[in-house]
Amino acid sequence: MTDKNQPLLRVSNLKTHFENRDGVVRAVDGVSFDVMPGETLAVVGESGCGKSVTSLSILRLIPTPPARIMPGSRIEFKGRNLLDLSDAQMRQIRGNEISMIFQEPMTSLNPVLTIGRQISEALVLHKGMTKQQATGRAVEMLRRVNIPEAERRVTQYPHELSGGMRQRVMIAMALACEPQLLIADEPTTALDVTIQAQILDLMRDLRDDTHASIILITHDLGVVAEMAQRVVVMYAGRKVEEAPVRQLFAVPRHPYTRGLLDSMPKLGESLRGHDRQRLTEIPGMVPSLKTEMPGCLFAPRCTFATERCPREVPPLKDYGDGHLSACWESERVAALASAGALQGSAAR
Repeated sequence: MTDKNQPLLRVSNLKTHFENRDGVVRAVDGVSFDVMPGETLAVVGESGCGKSVTSLSILRLIPTPPARIMPGSRIEFKGRNLLDLSDAQMRQIRGNEISMIFQEPMTSLNPVLTIGRQISEALVLHKGMTKQQATGRAVEMLRRVNIPEAERRVTQYPHELSGGMRQRVMIAMALACEPQLLIADEPTTALDVTIQAQILDLMRDLRDDTHASIILITHDLGVVAEMAQRVVVMYAGRKVEEAPVRQLFAVPRHPYTRGLLDSMPKLGESLRGHDRQRLTEIPGMVPSLKTEMPGCLFAPRCTFATERCPREVPPLKDYGDGHLSACWESERVAALASAGALQGSAAR
């Protein structure tokens, strides 16, 4: 029985490095966060900031070599450090207690196996069901994710389904064994807006029904506002801010978070004729993670940067109510946000 007052998952000082001929790429560099039972935690940031590597590290799906989870990292699930488990023990956890919805269902589903075979495989392995029982459960799961004619769909192959239906199949596979933790790696990126809304509604309903915790990895802050209770913002392999959703949107304390929020299009803003304004953009690119850099990694792109920012790494400071930020100028960023006077200055 899981204690609702204790984290279901606790990631502490996670460092995942990739070694190649050019040196060491610090894809994840000291990330820590908790996931409480029944909670949806969003992990956001630009492409290349380490979101997906973090999720794959939790399930120990990172190929070794070239990747290596560094000493001092801890990934505790229900009190057990997953990094201490054998490969056989991890196989018992993957798909059973922790499941993952991958970003692109067409490349994640096996093209030569039927839908029913792919869903029932985990049920036979983890739940000890017979093939007939597992097939029946696969049909039940397809109905649960609102796929019509479920009895016929279990006999079909991935290429016979639309993108939205393939994503529903991925969700059915992930939830078949009723896991306690679901990791969703940008589950709606490849879908059109209408199907995206349906998938988000489906995930929210299934979360409420099964009481599973969700780690939602995305770059879409609109999805975060709709789905999550807390947010972790990552930049260049590090956590730069963490806060409850409402607090993060109302008073961001890191210039990078402010830049992400300012870059979101606002309804009606593009219809103002001569008053039209370009979307705010964050100039520059995420720095190379091959070389260890002193100071704040966002400093070269930040208009709040002072002389100390490129020289000293800002610590993650707790500002109360679960709001953490790693920025020397956090108070100034928050004050301007509270006053409504920031207006994209973090990204100009």
